[in-house]
Amino acid sequence: MPRFKNVNGERIQFTAAEETTRDVEEQAWNDGAFDRALEHLRDKRNSLLIQTDWTANSDVTMSSAMTTYRQALRDLTNGLDTVAKVNAKQFPTKTGA
Repeated sequence: MPRFKNVNGERIQFTAAEETTRDVEEQAWNDGAFDRALEHLRDKRNSLLIQTDWTANSDVTMSSAMTTYRQALRDLTNGLDTVAKVNAKQFPTKTGA
């Protein structure tokens, strides 16, 4: 399917070279989908860990529920090798922590 660009208000079809360049760009974007999804998951996971970092202070006794919760967060990325698995991953809940 041909692609078009807008040049000074005029719709112009891509040249063969432009089509090739755009195909390469799109392939690079698609190839990075897993890394982007995993980065998003890790960002959220890291934020949740930061919110509970205070429980690891030396003057605080961490509950076993909190220990379990934090370990589950750290283990969240284990075994993820597809975008679908990353998107389907459920975050642990902090109930009882």
